[in-house]
Order: sequence, then C-alpha cells, then structure tokens
Amino acid sequence: MRKYYTRACNFYYGKQAKNLIKKKFGLPLCGLHTTAFTKIEILSRDKKFKSKVIKIQEIKNLRLDIKKIIQKDIKRIVSRRKKIGKSLDLKHPLIMGILNLTPDSFSDGGLYNNKNKSFLHVEKMIKDGANIIDVGGESTRPGSKQISYLDEWSRIKTVIEKFKKKYSKILLSVDTRKSDIMLNSIKNKADVINDVSGFNYDNDAIKKIKKYKVYKVLHHMQGTPNTMQINPKYKNVLLDIYDFFEKKLNKDFKEFKDKKFILDPGIGFGKNLKHNLILMNKISLFHSLGFPLLIGTSRKRFISQISGKFDNKERLGGTMASILFTLSQGVQIFRVHNVEEVKQGVLVYKKLLNQ
Repeated sequence: MRKYYTRACNFYYGKQAKNLIKKKFGLPLCGLHTTAFTKIEILSRDKKFKSKVIKIQEIKNLRLDIKKIIQKDIKRIVSRRKKIGKSLDLKHPLIMGILNLTPDSFSDGGLYNNKNKSFLHVEKMIKDGANIIDVGGESTRPGSKQISYLDEWSRIKTVIEKFKKKYSKILLSVDTRKSDIMLNSIKNKADVINDVSGFNYDNDAIKKIKKYKVYKVLHHMQGTPNTMQINPKYKNVLLDIYDFFEKKLNKDFKEFKDKKFILDPGIGFGKNLKHNLILMNKISLFHSLGFPLLIGTSRKRFISQISGKFDNKERLGGTMASILFTLSQGVQIFRVHNVEEVKQGVLVYKKLLNQ
C-alpha cells in the first residue's frame, strides 16, 4: 500500500488547453492536447487522510521521496492510451451498449432475452453509436443470487456464437464471473472480458485466460451482488479502490504481458451514496495507474437517491449528468442502456468543450 497518490485536476479544454500545454503551464491528460491539467492533488494517508493541491510547476519543490512518486504518476497520467481493438482510438469517448439476456436485471430484465429481440436490440445500439456491446446472462443487481454455468451459458450462447459473424467490426464484451463462460466467449472471438468481481469470484479465471490477448475490465466490487449493499464500509473509498487496482495489476496480473486492462471503480457495487459521489468527484485519480477508465452509472440507484420525487425508470437525466461530469475528467468508456441519447449528449458536450 502506497502512502502518496496523485490526482490530476484543474482541467482546461480545446484551444485553451493546447495553449497552456504549449506554454508549459499545463500537461496533457492521457496524451491528449485537447484536455490539460494545471494542478495536481496530492493525497496521502498515515494516521489520517490528507490532501494538498499544487501547481505542476511546484512539483520540483517537493521533498525528494514524494517528488519521485509524483513524477512516476505524472508520467502515467500524461501517457497516450493505446487503441482498444484495432480501430477504437481513445481520443474519442467510447460507448458500451448493455445487452442483458436475463429475466431479472434491475432495469431491463426480460426485455431482450429471446433470439429475435436480442439481435434487434444489438442492431439498434450499433446504429445508435455503440462501439462495444456488453453481453450478460447473470444479473448482478443488489440482492441477486448466483446462477449455474449451464443456466448462464444457455442465455447468452446464441448471441455469443453469432455476434462476430454478424458484427465483425464491433467489439464484443462478455459480462461474466465464470471462467468457463470466459473461455467459451474467447473461442467465439470475444474482445473484452468484463468481470464485476474483479476476477475474485472464480479462482481459475486468471489462470485460464492468461494466454489469450483479450481486454480485461478490472472492476471493483465489495462483497457479492447478494451482500454488497448491506452497510458497505471503507477506510477511504477512493484510496482503498486505488490500492485494490494497484495490487491486482502488480500481483495477480503481473505476468500478463499484453497490458490490456480497463479500470472500472464499480459505481453502486458495494458503495453507498457518499462513496459513489466521492468516486465520481475525484475519478481522475485513477489515471495515474496508466490505463483507460470505464464507468457504469446508467440508471443506477444513486440517481434516485439524489433526485427523490423527480426519479423515473429511465433515469436518463441523472445518467447523462454523471457521464458528462466524468467525461470532463478524462473517463474514456461509458457503459449505458440508452445509447442514442448518450451518444448525442457526448457529441454536443465535446463540441462545446473543444471550442
């Protein structure tokens, strides 16, 4: 566990960002000159949590041991992220469309779990602007219970086996915790494995997929779907999840040479409202790990907790607000239900930012 952490902050965009970078008053976030940061927040914990915001020009004045840590973090923060697949450049936000082939997912259970409806929905999401389709056969909503491998595979088998034959240029992501489902999906040319357990549920998962060069979404969840919302607790939610990612990358995945990782802090997975808000408010901390960031806020419960009597089933307004806020901090991938509306909102917001 490290003592000091580095969060990029005080962002600028478009022409202003380019000008600040050119004059060396700012640094490019993830290698993109359309987003600059001029300050960093140094977070630390010893007996208590501490925070200090400084200008990037002040880094040279730090104590030597702290400066070495910060400089290593800065190097990762400003590094250009590699393409996802052969063509998805992360200088543009990516939309991951959700296809739940379950009878009991929290917002769309039972809507698409037959062959015709599932492919019609896939086609619509692709037409609406999805770059990645995330297919799941097991609900991980709060309170849900696990199902067998056979039940899960039977729900997604047809879509997984036919997907890349029909949509060769669209990335296929499979939302599963089970290693045999992962292997079946990889054999059918899946591009991404999205395990909400952070590869903790199935002890064989890491070993079995090690030789395959697929992208791995390293997702954080406290507990299990059945227990995760029963009084979740952290010493410091932001730093605890950072430590989780860093330990996984440096220990469990240290022998993976491909470095194809995507980080997802797991909004709503073992977090209360305060935890979720802290994570979204300071999500740029995770850029110092050097990998693309994914966030899934679509239709999540925190929206209703904030909006109260103005809540509705789609929760599109709250979803869009959280996406645009985290987009402004450099998050690159958004997992959503309403692809068309989110795509429209992102395009308009990016255009306004980059003037």
